[in-house]
Amino acid sequence: MIYFLSDAHLGSLAIERSWAHQKKLIRLLEEMSKDATSIYMLGDMFDFWMEYFIHDKKKQQFHPFCKEIRKLTKKGIHVHMFTGNHDLWTFGGLSKLTGAEVQFNPCTIKRYGKQIYVAHGDGLLPSDWETYYPSRVRKKIRRFMLLRDIFNSPFLQFLYRLLPPKIGNFFGYNWAKRSRLKELENPCPYKGENKEELVLFAKDQEKQGNHRDYYIFGHRHIELDLQLTSGSRVIILGDCFKQWTYAKLDHKGNLTMHTFEGEETE
Repeated sequence: MIYFLSDAHLGSLAIERSWAHQKKLIRLLEEMSKDATSIYMLGDMFDFWMEYFIHDKKKQQFHPFCKEIRKLTKKGIHVHMFTGNHDLWTFGGLSKLTGAEVQFNPCTIKRYGKQIYVAHGDGLLPSDWETYYPSRVRKKIRRFMLLRDIFNSPFLQFLYRLLPPKIGNFFGYNWAKRSRLKELENPCPYKGENKEELVLFAKDQEKQGNHRDYYIFGHRHIELDLQLTSGSRVIILGDCFKQWTYAKLDHKGNLTMHTFEGEETE
């Protein structure tokens, strides 16, 4: 079995009972490990992750989760961790700590005879987005893309890594907290097939002749399983802090969505 999950946002200051949240995620991975050959984590597993030049004691809170991933890799399970827009600032440390393969960019994989496009999902838009969307939406997209460019700037990343972890984490975690609280208070539901950016991106890929059987994304914190007219399916995984949804691909190439019902315990 191949599993796909995303958006746990571990360490978020907006999530109550953080330790219970992490324990539930570890139990989910333990369940997956019973029959998993590969596990794909499609970004934002951490609410904020920055690898400073100085040792960061705050990362000790994630040691149980990272230790569980290390256990999976030692069992021969291939773990692929995609960076999201909250945890893209890894420079080798996360891979060394977990044994997972860290993936910075979207990619297409072939498993069980299926072509599968996997990505966190931030910044993915149809090629005609500047003419397709109205002015109000274009302005919002441009602001997000500018912020994304800032986050991905090697020079600015270098400068941020120079900060003492206590200062860098204060800004990082509180920025992420505002984002999480805004989402919890005013969630953005599925926009519809003709407005949802990731659906439009998949349709555009199909139109260009880049056929995939499955497009699997995180990022949006909504659960979606949509069949396109091309025969492709667009999967948006939901999350692992509210919905606890994930996808499973069996050895026949059949993909199904699931919900983890385990209770959070201290």
